[in-house]
Amino acid sequence: MSLALILSITAFLSFMPISELRGAIPFAIASGIPWYWAYLFAVVLNALVAPVCWIFLATVHKFLYGESEDKGFRWYKSFFNHFVEKARSKLSEKLEKWGWLGIAIFVAIPLPITGAWTGTVGAWILGVSKKRTMAAVILGVIVAGAIVTAVVVFGIEAANLFIKKIQ
Repeated sequence: MSLALILSITAFLSFMPISELRGAIPFAIASGIPWYWAYLFAVVLNALVAPVCWIFLATVHKFLYGESEDKGFRWYKSFFNHFVEKARSKLSEKLEKWGWLGIAIFVAIPLPITGAWTGTVGAWILGVSKKRTMAAVILGVIVAGAIVTAVVVFGIEAANLFIKKIQ
């Protein structure tokens, strides 16, 4: 596989909501990219999710919700208001306690459903400022990338103890 294809797939995985760093870093390392380049490349691309997601939410939401009572889509307003109130009632106490650092910790946990996409959407819904959201997501992505990279690198090293190399 060519380097351009490996980097393209890694970029795609870094930016996709389900895989993000959990898919991009292992793929890049398994494809022969040194761990430090895999980490740096995937983290930078995954950190770009926050501004892209924020812009998308701001524009699409503004269009669907409308700027006045008589504009926008009624079904969307109803769904959105219900969804936001439910999310805020569940998470507002935690957000007040942890603030933007709580979002960073949430993004830093490299498990399915946690990551830059979910962290950005959650922060946007809860009304966290754009600046704090970006800082939290970037910090979380850096930590998550380090965790995933360490697990992959040390996992490969541990596996090499038990696998006989054929020359």
